[in-house]
Amino acid sequence: MRKVLHLDENHEVLWNGLEALNYQNEADYTSSYTSLLEKIADYTGLIIRSRIPIDRALLQKAEQLQFIGRVGAGLENIDLEAAAEQQVAIVSAPEGNRNAVAEHALGMLLNLLNNLRRADQEVRSGVWKRAENRGIELSNLTVGIIGYGHMGKQFAKRLSGFDCEVLCLDILAGVENEHARQVNWEEFLEKVDVVSLHTPQTPQTTPLIDAEFIATIRKPFWLINTARGSAVDTRALLKGLDSGKIKGAGLDVLEYENKAFTAFFDQENVAEELKVLLKRNDVLLSPHIAGWTHDSHYLLAKTVLDKIAKL
Repeated sequence: MRKVLHLDENHEVLWNGLEALNYQNEADYTSSYTSLLEKIADYTGLIIRSRIPIDRALLQKAEQLQFIGRVGAGLENIDLEAAAEQQVAIVSAPEGNRNAVAEHALGMLLNLLNNLRRADQEVRSGVWKRAENRGIELSNLTVGIIGYGHMGKQFAKRLSGFDCEVLCLDILAGVENEHARQVNWEEFLEKVDVVSLHTPQTPQTTPLIDAEFIATIRKPFWLINTARGSAVDTRALLKGLDSGKIKGAGLDVLEYENKAFTAFFDQENVAEELKVLLKRNDVLLSPHIAGWTHDSHYLLAKTVLDKIAKL
C-alpha cells in the first residue's frame, strides 16, 4: 500500500481524494524534525504546509518518496535541488489562493488610500475629522506589481475595474497581459505610486524593498506586501515612513516571522524595529492570512489533489 504522511491539517477533500486514489493516509501534526527523520523512509508521499523544513538530510532518508504536496504557493521550505536529484515530484498550489491574495492586497490598498484604520479608531474615540481623513482615488494612481505570476496577475485583474495604470516587473520576459504592461526597472521606479509585492522568497528578493530602492524610486509611494516578510527591510521601511517617502504600508507578512510563520511574538529578543512598527497608524497589519480564506482552504487542497492524481 502506498502511504502518504500529512504533516499539517488541510481541507478534508485532500485526505478523502487520496484515499480514493488508493493511498493510505497517516496524520502526524506534532512530530519534530528528528522524529520525522526516523520514519520518513516508509512513505510514498508527503503533504506539508510550512511546519517542518524538508531539507537534503531528510530527503536522503526518504527512500520511497515519490512526491511532496505543498498546500500553498511558496517552496522555500523544500530543498528543490535535492528533491530533483531523487526524482521526487514537487506539487504546489499557487492557483488555489491567488484570488484570496489579490483581494486581500486590494483591500489593504483601499484601506490605506482612504485612511480607514485611523478614521475608525478616531470615530470610536469620539473624534470626528473629515478633512484630515480625506482619501486618494485609486483611478488616478499608477500601481506597480513586482512579480507577475499567479498572484500578481490576479491582483492586476482586480485593479482593472478602477481604471488605474498598472505596470509589472518580472524576471521573465513577455509576461504582460491585458491587465498590466511590463516595463524595465527604470520606468517602474519613475512612474509608480503604489508598489505591491508578489514574489517568491529567493536570494534575489531578500530583500527587495531596502534603503536603496526607497531612495531610488522617484515618487512617494504606498507599499503592499502579501508575499514574504523577507522581501522588505523593516528598518529601511520605518525610515521611509518617517521621511514621508513611503506614505503607508499594508503588510500581511513580516521580516521577523520564522519558517512556520508563527510565534515570533514569543521570541525572547523582539527586534526594536518590530516594536516601533506595531505602534504606527500608517501601517496596516494582518497575520499572514492573505491566501488563507475559507474558500482557498478548499481550493488549495483540491489543487494539490488534482495534480497528484496526474503524476
